[in-house]
Amino acid sequence: MQALILKLQADVEARKQSRLDISATARVTLVGGLLFLAAFFLGAKSADSSVVQWGERLGVAAPEGAIELQQLEITRLKRIHENSARFGIPADLAERIEDIAQAEGIEPHVAFGLVRAESEFNRRAVSPVGAVGLTQLMPSTARYFKRGVSREALMDRDTNLRIGFRYLRTLIEKYNGNLELALLAYNRGPDRVDQLLRAGQDPNNGYVEMVLGKRNKHR
Repeated sequence: MQALILKLQADVEARKQSRLDISATARVTLVGGLLFLAAFFLGAKSADSSVVQWGERLGVAAPEGAIELQQLEITRLKRIHENSARFGIPADLAERIEDIAQAEGIEPHVAFGLVRAESEFNRRAVSPVGAVGLTQLMPSTARYFKRGVSREALMDRDTNLRIGFRYLRTLIEKYNGNLELALLAYNRGPDRVDQLLRAGQDPNNGYVEMVLGKRNKHR
């Protein structure tokens, strides 16, 4: 199983290298991955350590859950590789969407669909009404979750993803776990969605289908 994990890690790193952003963050990501592989082949137990650390983030015990942890890591790496290829984006971006979504309690397929619908994976996207970055946050909304955050800071990949996914998580909680209503509120604003619901109208404007890629009924 470790051999499969290492192969998947190598595949992900290869995608990072082939579409490498020359920024310091991307260089650090690539070098870290290469050092991980080097340590493994020198006999260190880096693979086990990586899996255990990932498991700790997911709340899975070790060593009793070591096999489960390895399976989780394999699934994670496969998703990163597949989404990098599917959406034509660098693997480091696919990795951050995956990991930040998981950390914020958002299903990865929802996270990828949201970013695609909002910005087409362009971290410097700005809408006509002033929404910014990968998840198209309005600065006023972003400041509710991170006081004092600037428009320029919202161009930062990780900052934007973290706040955007946290906002969606808050909306999911507001609508008692109803993902479709939460997505509509993300797109149209919760006040407008609530107004339409009170009037007995369907707030669905096609955004749910755009994000999830299929027909979904929210009621």
